[in-house]
Amino acid sequence: MKTKFALYSICLFTTLGVAQGFAHHSFLAEFDPESPIEIEGTVIKVEWTNPHTYFYIEVENENGDFEEWALEMGSPNQLTRRGWRRDTLKIGDIVTVSGTAARDGRAKANAERVVLDTGQRLFAGTSRPDFVEDNN
Repeated sequence: MKTKFALYSICLFTTLGVAQGFAHHSFLAEFDPESPIEIEGTVIKVEWTNPHTYFYIEVENENGDFEEWALEMGSPNQLTRRGWRRDTLKIGDIVTVSGTAARDGRAKANAERVVLDTGQRLFAGTSRPDFVEDNN
């Protein structure tokens, strides 16, 4: 009986681990490295969740209309190790974000740099494989 339970447990946890791995996406499948963006806007929402932290900003386009951009960053753990806290970005903060646009044309990007209106630059934990942080 113990052997059956142990075997069942191993199969269950292996299956769950594989399923979780398939749920995660490839950077290149979702974002286009040939489509850099730099946008400025007001933070309207922050989601401090795994596997990626997201924040949303309202950006004024050329027509004077506002659109909501979703910006993906690293995991909460990765950001915390680099000095972020849950309240680093606050609703109403004005930020400039550079990163890589989504392939499907949605107002979504993988953030590489976040600059607060105070001039403070923050590491965004990009998943871009060839990204090199410039430390400036």
